[in-house]
Amino acid sequence: MSHGIHLRAVPYDHPDALKLDAQVQLEYQARYDGEGDATFLDPAMFVPPAGLYLLAYDAADTPVASGGWRAQDHNDEGYSDGDAEVKRMYVVPAARGTGLARRILAELEADATAAGRRRMVLETGDQQPEAIALYLSSGYAESAKFGYYRHHDSSMCMTKPLPSSGAPA
Repeated sequence: MSHGIHLRAVPYDHPDALKLDAQVQLEYQARYDGEGDATFLDPAMFVPPAGLYLLAYDAADTPVASGGWRAQDHNDEGYSDGDAEVKRMYVVPAARGTGLARRILAELEADATAAGRRRMVLETGDQQPEAIALYLSSGYAESAKFGYYRHHDSSMCMTKPLPSSGAPA
């Protein structure tokens, strides 16, 4: 399946991105009793160098996966200066198990590192075992909760330090 897959940076409000976002919201609703992700996301949050939004397209130029990061700094939701928050990681069912999420995650980490971010952070949930397994196997560790859902029992937060880009800390 991964043959012919290519990644493309797009705006968060690109029509293909909106299409996949609608699908991921339906998945959240199915897994979390009718609740989608209500976190406010503005397309401006994903404009480089303070973020990046990627779509993966198959050989037929159909969007099959998404993922993005946005800069976060210390605030009252529990983030720290230099954080890069992973958002909207999603792979359509037909393309799952092909390493696509891992490839997107690696691209997001490399881009955030190049942008001078110090730590990748993400929030997932206890009804997403595939996501949890991906992040654990990619070097993420469970952490104190942050973000919009930090007070929800089903929320799980994870972090991973990024390699220093050689810039002074």
